[in-house]
Amino acid sequence: MKKEEIKLTDIQRILFGETPAAFMLEVFIRTIIIYLALLLVLKLLGKRMTGQLTIAEMAVMITMGAIVAVPMQIPDRGIVQGIIILLLAVAFLRGLNYLSYRNHEAEDVIQGKVNLLVRDGIIDLPTLQKMNISRQQLFSKLRNQKIFNLGQVDRVYLEACGLFSVYQHQGKRAGLSLYPLNDLRLSDTQYNDGDYACCSCGKVSRTQQDSCAKCGATEFIQAII
Repeated sequence: MKKEEIKLTDIQRILFGETPAAFMLEVFIRTIIIYLALLLVLKLLGKRMTGQLTIAEMAVMITMGAIVAVPMQIPDRGIVQGIIILLLAVAFLRGLNYLSYRNHEAEDVIQGKVNLLVRDGIIDLPTLQKMNISRQQLFSKLRNQKIFNLGQVDRVYLEACGLFSVYQHQGKRAGLSLYPLNDLRLSDTQYNDGDYACCSCGKVSRTQQDSCAKCGATEFIQAII
């Protein structure tokens, strides 16, 4: 479109584009057909596609979104072409799943790996940084599990699909407080005398150190239990 053809008062072009208004009826019919085809494709892909997606599944979903847009809206593109490409996307994902099933190394590349974020109440800071997760994001996930002390945590895994799996420690153990600093409930918290937790990784020591033996941080806070 040339610059001189652009007019803000051209309501017809703004609302319907350069196609005739009657094309809206065709768009409606195209949308119904593509929608039904997409439902069939999702059924072929399985119930996993309605759950938390892995990297490969997310890529296929984004691709399918781009595929269905063209035959629904562009008059010189046929519906059959879009449906064929959708079926090819199904075949491609099933091929990736089969490859993942047959080869564990390929599975790690295609589906992603499980990452250990917390071990025995201590945060693995390099892994946390590698996964682009902040400590506050991790703490909020733990608070959602009604965990307010890092010592209560045995393991936290970041699954390949992006979910957090939390395993709690059996029994009481001192650890870094997960309460927000501006929470008045901290005044009622039971502190563990003599134990200090690193504010960075959560490692607990019996005496306040100059630096953390785990991560080298220099800021400590009294541990709670």
